[in-house]
Amino acid sequence: MTIRLLILGTGSMARIHAEAFAAIPGVALAAAVDTRPDALATFAATHGIPRTFGQLEDALAWGRFDAVANVTPDSAHHATTLPVLAAGKHVLCEKPLATNAADASEMAKAAARAGVVNMVNLSYRNVPALQQAARMVAEGAIGPIRHFEASYLQSWLTQAAWGDWRTEPQWLWRLSTAHGSRGVLGDVGVHILDFATFIAGQDATEVSARLATFDKAPDGRIGPYRLDANDSAALHLRLTGGALGVVHATRFATGHLNDLRLRIHGDEGGLDVRFENAVSQLDACLGEDRTTATWRTVDCPPVPTTYQRFIAAIRGEAVPDPGFARGASLQRLLDRAEQSHGRQSRILPV
Repeated sequence: MTIRLLILGTGSMARIHAEAFAAIPGVALAAAVDTRPDALATFAATHGIPRTFGQLEDALAWGRFDAVANVTPDSAHHATTLPVLAAGKHVLCEKPLATNAADASEMAKAAARAGVVNMVNLSYRNVPALQQAARMVAEGAIGPIRHFEASYLQSWLTQAAWGDWRTEPQWLWRLSTAHGSRGVLGDVGVHILDFATFIAGQDATEVSARLATFDKAPDGRIGPYRLDANDSAALHLRLTGGALGVVHATRFATGHLNDLRLRIHGDEGGLDVRFENAVSQLDACLGEDRTTATWRTVDCPPVPTTYQRFIAAIRGEAVPDPGFARGASLQRLLDRAEQSHGRQSRILPV
């Protein structure tokens, strides 16, 4: 069974989608859509895509595809995904599912009504240590969860390893709310919140957050980009089982290009889950090792990627997880976190 895929949006993430899907046997890149003619033509030529469309409506009218990888900017996910679902096409949407909970909920409900495979590209679900840790927690290896600490650390505002954010628009839009950014909380906060709560196997029942935006340019602006999106976020959460935890994310973590970590503790053990320098590792302190605080590395088998699981789900060979319902749940959590900012008590001078 050949699955014909349409790629919606041809920005930097679209390349990753195209390469990943092209490597899966039985998947054909059938078409691409972008409102930018030059970018669209270059992308199609690079990846050998035979059909191109400047508008999504024209692609839907053509209709000769089975599934869509939606790689449009965050603010366009809602408007572009709904007509795709209405056309009965399977959808893998980039994270976050939407930029607010109401839109995300509408998308999740529309996907359920359409009865199609729907997934959100929470790419760190591909980390073997994450999946192994989630299995161990579900099996009761660490007992009831009491405390956790999670972090997502990036440093691209302090160095140019990935490019110069001062001059390259692919970075600048992430710093500007007018250009669709919800800051570090909306961009990578969704990843670390999924990372922590998926491994815990529990949802958050309470959240409070403190957000910070730092001065980065004269008058807080570079050209048309006002740099007003949050750069750092610190969150406090309570889970359904009662555990307390902290989650933080920043783009000012000098020395960390793109690192995620979760330390989670229960009555009977603890786990340390890391994805640092693109290396996945899981350490555990269990059983008699608790008395000496000895940590041992756990073997973590490789896992299929989100792209592979999406295709397998279309073929009826896998569960479509994480789905739009999960994406909507995370967006509700992000919205509540953002709304809580500014409500903290100030320490008054004596």
